[in-house]
Amino acid sequence: RALIEARPWLTVFYLPTYAPDLNPVEMAWSHLKRSLGNLAPCTLDELAKVIRSRLKQMQYRASLLDAFLAHTGLITNPRST
Repeated sequence: RALIEARPWLTVFYLPTYAPDLNPVEMAWSHLKRSLGNLAPCTLDELAKVIRSRLKQMQYRASLLDAFLAHTGLITNPRST
């Protein structure tokens, strides 16, 4: 607590033990899984290649990633573009 109080720029949110609705990573995985819904890869290597490609595409969509964070409701100062 002393470390937190010593850093006025730091915002800490105390979360319940299991809170998937407050975890932006859960939103990212959900988005990825929805995009894979109609695929029928023949091998695990093909599946891994598609997953890497989709993750790379998500990486370059800052607005999508910001939306995952905003969905949690934890953003106090959203990034302005």
